[in-house]
Amino acid sequence: MTTLTRAMAGTIIAAMVVVTGAVQAVSLTDAERAQICAEAADRYRQMAGKAPADEPFVVVLMYRDIYCPANLTVRQGTTSRWINVDRRTSHSVWFKEAGRPESDRIFPEEFVEMTVDWPPGEYPYLCGPHAADGMTGRLTVVGR
Repeated sequence: MTTLTRAMAGTIIAAMVVVTGAVQAVSLTDAERAQICAEAADRYRQMAGKAPADEPFVVVLMYRDIYCPANLTVRQGTTSRWINVDRRTSHSVWFKEAGRPESDRIFPEEFVEMTVDWPPGEYPYLCGPHAADGMTGRLTVVGR
């Protein structure tokens, strides 16, 4: 490595440490998460004309780099829909640890839907573009 390359590598590592520290500093309290999820539900009502709970499927909202709700329990065979209610950014749903492919990017007011037919268990998932920002969730599947 040249001196310049070593210096650049050191700068990159230092930048990663700064970014990692900033991400940890932004962790949300339960009250902050609840406020963001209330805003997300309001956005959904504006888009769909009804509350997420009034849908015939399970709704997970994607807003301000969090999933609402972040933790969800469903029975096998349940249809779940992840809906982007942000105004300007795309998200994804990726059950990476389960070996599932990442969804296509979900742009504002778009969604991805799946019928969960997986074996009972816990399935963590993340948003590909925002995992480093803490956008993660957990789906718990229980038997029929």
